[in-house]
Amino acid sequence: MALLISVMQATVLFLGILVPAFKTAGAQPIGVCNGRNLDPRPSEEDTVRLYKDNGIGRMRLYDPLHATLDALRGSNIELILDVPNTELESLQDSVAATNWVRDNILNYQDVKFRYIAVGNEVDPDNDSSRYLNFVLPAMRNLHDAIVAGGLQDQIKVSTATYSGLLARNSFPPSQGAFKDSAQGFMQPIIQFLADNNSPLLANIYPYFSYQKNPDENLQYALFEPTNTVVSDEGTGLQYTNLFDAMLDTMYSAVEKLSDSNINIVVSESGWPSEAGKDTTVENAGTYYKNLINHVKETGTPKKPGNIETFLFAMFDEYLKEGDETEKHFGLFDPATRQPKYDLSFS
Repeated sequence: MALLISVMQATVLFLGILVPAFKTAGAQPIGVCNGRNLDPRPSEEDTVRLYKDNGIGRMRLYDPLHATLDALRGSNIELILDVPNTELESLQDSVAATNWVRDNILNYQDVKFRYIAVGNEVDPDNDSSRYLNFVLPAMRNLHDAIVAGGLQDQIKVSTATYSGLLARNSFPPSQGAFKDSAQGFMQPIIQFLADNNSPLLANIYPYFSYQKNPDENLQYALFEPTNTVVSDEGTGLQYTNLFDAMLDTMYSAVEKLSDSNINIVVSESGWPSEAGKDTTVENAGTYYKNLINHVKETGTPKKPGNIETFLFAMFDEYLKEGDETEKHFGLFDPATRQPKYDLSFS
């Protein structure tokens, strides 16, 4: 888990405005992503209240929606704030990046910003490849704006990647490597993260691996007791669940590009409740419950200790594009605000 930063009370004068004190303290590693592709949806105030009422101390927000940022004021909820892929090109300009930080961070005195995720799942081998050359320059410009405000120890700049950038032969976990087409993209990003003591954000979905692999064991994917144990001859480590194997594979891929000890924050993980292979409410509830317990206490064989993790997502997103399963990852009913599963977040 990323080191937790103590409360900083000093203020800094930046661009003629008073910058508030930010802090990233907190003991529990569980957050929930605030996907908003649904209609009707709860108000921003009701959504933030639902986080607080359920003891959810962290949120990922996929765009800098000011109404949500206003609702987060004074809530003590720590935030990953995304820069959408479509905004990356504009942030090649340092002045635009400075203005982005001013408008979306410095103007929100009582919001606890934790990370800025500069782009999500940009991949050289799909439609998002058009953003490939924009990610790192935007990261650098936003980091420079954060440094100018004296906030570099409190707000870390990163990007959110995913298992799709790993090579097909990344098994067992010690053999994890980025695919050839992604190595030139990821190596300077990883160096940037190492230079600035920032974590890599990674979306880790055992469900999609299980869905694509007919030989995968369901219990192994759900953290349930099973005879399936993956022995990694390269390290001598043993794996009893797919999440650990996938996360340690990502760690191995990072290590092959850098000898720095970069931490990985799981910026998304979940299991859909319908519309796909073994997508039942029971299986989804089992996955979320076991994931929460696991990341709070155990860690992976390669990285013991708790794992800062964000569950996807707060609500089913009926308007989301893609496969039907993509629309059924929600933890709460958006109409009634009632939980779909019996989970304890705190």
